[in-house]
Amino acid sequence: MQIVASLVCGLIFGAGLLISGMTDPQKVLGFLDIFGAWDATLAFVMAGAVAVTAAGFAIARRRSAPTLSARFLWPDRNDIDAPLVGGAVLFGIGWGLVGICPGPALVNLAGLSLPIVVFVVAMILGMIGHAFWGRRATAPHALQNPVLPSRADG
Repeated sequence: MQIVASLVCGLIFGAGLLISGMTDPQKVLGFLDIFGAWDATLAFVMAGAVAVTAAGFAIARRRSAPTLSARFLWPDRNDIDAPLVGGAVLFGIGWGLVGICPGPALVNLAGLSLPIVVFVVAMILGMIGHAFWGRRATAPHALQNPVLPSRADG
């Protein structure tokens, strides 16, 4: 049942992106162009999303258990660290350069536009690279001190 709920949520999210026009990179770039032909549409979409999300979290926090799961899976971290800031900066730079982020890119993938396909392929490669980097950084050999030959060994 959880997979059905996830599918329905994804479809609602995608429909919201389409209805609001947020699948159009020019809308996002228009919002970022504060000294030119500024388009405030994104601000209204975000305000609506924050309001709906805040109401949903308020309702969920009052419940003793979720409907489709054995327990709530609330985040267990609230610190701001270098990987979070670095990731946010990279996301913002990419978003500002092309005017699209992962959600709208997946919705736009249905059109098979070459720039969107390239974006999604690059996004997937970035996720694979991040997973590889994470495994490499936490691999057992990375945590041990290397055995260096002593000077007497020559």
